[in-house]
Amino acid sequence: MSTPYAKLPGWVEYGLVPLINLAVAFIVAGLVVLLVGENPFEAAYHLINGAFGRGEYIGFTLYYATTFIFTGLSVAVAFHCGLFNIGGEGQAYVGGIGVALACLWLDQTMPWYVVFPIAIIGSAFFGALWAFLPGWLQAKRGSHIVITTIMFNFIASSLMVYLLTRVLKPLGSMAPQTRTFAEGGQLPKLDWLLSIFGLNIGTAPFNISFLLALAAAFAVWVLIWRTKLGYEMRTMGHSPSAARYAGIRESRITVIAMMISGGLAGMMALNPIMGEQFRMQLDFVQGAGFVGIAVALMGRSHPGGIIPAAILFGVLYQGGAEIAFEMPSISRDMIVIIQGLVILFAGALENMFRPAITRVFAMRGQRAAAVVQTKGA
Repeated sequence: MSTPYAKLPGWVEYGLVPLINLAVAFIVAGLVVLLVGENPFEAAYHLINGAFGRGEYIGFTLYYATTFIFTGLSVAVAFHCGLFNIGGEGQAYVGGIGVALACLWLDQTMPWYVVFPIAIIGSAFFGALWAFLPGWLQAKRGSHIVITTIMFNFIASSLMVYLLTRVLKPLGSMAPQTRTFAEGGQLPKLDWLLSIFGLNIGTAPFNISFLLALAAAFAVWVLIWRTKLGYEMRTMGHSPSAARYAGIRESRITVIAMMISGGLAGMMALNPIMGEQFRMQLDFVQGAGFVGIAVALMGRSHPGGIIPAAILFGVLYQGGAEIAFEMPSISRDMIVIIQGLVILFAGALENMFRPAITRVFAMRGQRAAAVVQTKGA
């Protein structure tokens, strides 16, 4: 998407600006902690220790990050096409149906490495299908993508309640969930990966879907910056009129971008359903679709930025739980406030410091040009 300010060097755009926003967010969060009578430095210690202090903590941090990589990539793909897909929550819900159906069908007869690819296809297909209609309405009827995707979130939530209470719930069970999957529907942990560094993940559900998330990030990079389709999407995002002048079919690109975005959001369901719960439950998404918006904004819609941004939010989730445990006066609601401040400065106020940074680099450029002219004279 187009930016309202002068172009900055890549390391400033994708590194310095997000770091400044993040630093300000944590400073303000520290002031909030101070107001409730606690030491902000102690809270910061528990945050970092709770996220990285032990192998098990790291496993939980990367488990959360896996989910946020998928939803962040989903939002980023839509961003590049000039679309604001707020429907990641609903698309992940419906993607979970594809995962659950694959596992319920094959978990007792096939090993996980056969079920997993089918579940990937199912989750991406169902997620893309759920994003198709908002994309089509935007392309053909001019319905605003934000409104339709929000509406579809509520529809997906109601659909999930119906399926888990009327269709997929085992006989005799009162809980709104599917039966527990057999071994074929359970993803192996990545304990061997952290054991290379001498770490034991313990009970953390850090699983092989993390590798899939990294592969998806690379695939999105190739799609956006190395393919004709990606060029057409970026052209649409920067200037729809220029795209139309170049012969790019606006409706086609809009629908395709939304379906890719929905497919990525749907794949998020693999992590909690096959990697942790081994069943499909209500509320398995737990707000990850909305967190993906902040992840995409902080990562500047680039896979190279989305991965560390997702890890950051994994730190906030896992480390925040440690803060709430070690410092009882800081409730879980306070942790949500800290997360909200990061989202505020990384999202809504992302351009707050950009004019000043742009002026600094413009002055540096002018000075460098003056020095060159002086030497030339």
